[in-house]
Amino acid sequence: MSPRSERSVRVSGGFCLLVLWFAVVNGWELLAVVLGAAAIHELGHYLVLRSLGAGIKGLRLSVFGAVLETDSTRMSYLGELAAVLAGPAANLLCVLLLAPMGGRWTVFLGANLVLCMFNLLPVRPLDGGKALGLLVSWAAGPAAGEWAVRWIGASAASALAAGICYVMWRSGGSLWLLPAAGGLLAAAGLECSGKTAFL
Repeated sequence: MSPRSERSVRVSGGFCLLVLWFAVVNGWELLAVVLGAAAIHELGHYLVLRSLGAGIKGLRLSVFGAVLETDSTRMSYLGELAAVLAGPAANLLCVLLLAPMGGRWTVFLGANLVLCMFNLLPVRPLDGGKALGLLVSWAAGPAAGEWAVRWIGASAASALAAGICYVMWRSGGSLWLLPAAGGLLAAAGLECSGKTAFL
């Protein structure tokens, strides 16, 4: 069966506000660098998904970033895991290839490295949270996978949010840490309540 052709793009209000705020404070050039790193990330997901025959149903943009919505019902756990980790791997590969050039690529390299590390956090809907659920589901079944991603994710998100708030307090406040803390707290709350949301 050929991949589904219907595709949609959904953008949350939180994403629009975050992008606008970033552009106003940091300028359009830095925004372009960050969006370039995000495009490389999504390209990694896309290429692996297509190579595995998964249909791409749409793209969702939220405060946590971009999410490719796919028809992965026919994919194995290992196939899904490869697709999930392909995004961070693409960012890391970009860093390794461009690092020897240094100089004018420094900011772009930093954006790719931060995006890679952030996405590997074990918090849903980030890639690390999805990877955790897939690994536990593969080893112990879907119920165990859901339990792991819910409670480990909620604990990790809560701890990270508390750490970010502590850094903000000790440093006199950095407004750029506020969206991360808020997003992590929202993710923790949603996991504890058993809900998902388009932030």
